[in-house]
Amino acid sequence: MTTTAKLIAFTIDCAEPRRLAEFYAEILGFEVQYAEDEYAGIGDGTTSIYFQRVPERTPAAWPGPGKQFHIDVRVPDVAKAVEEYVALGASKPDFQPSTDWVVLADPEGHLFDVCPERNA
Repeated sequence: MTTTAKLIAFTIDCAEPRRLAEFYAEILGFEVQYAEDEYAGIGDGTTSIYFQRVPERTPAAWPGPGKQFHIDVRVPDVAKAVEEYVALGASKPDFQPSTDWVVLADPEGHLFDVCPERNA
């Protein structure tokens, strides 16, 4: 039997950890727990996201095979959230694979999907 692990955090490579931590803390409602030029972290008391400085990292082309991961977030109003996230520094790529959710890129080009709440 395999030991079941509990996810506590994941780390995102980026050029500016403090900036990206502040961006994600704002859209996720997490607190910035730690912020330096080389490393930053945010969390909600259960789950954390860390940001590690990798200055030579370049964003993957979208669409394309270079994407290594993306985050999905669920919001009550997709259009409103997209507008707010773009105002915070996200960008909206031209290519959108669905009309049900919106793909955005964070200030450093990491992709994330803004999804509507599920109907019960």
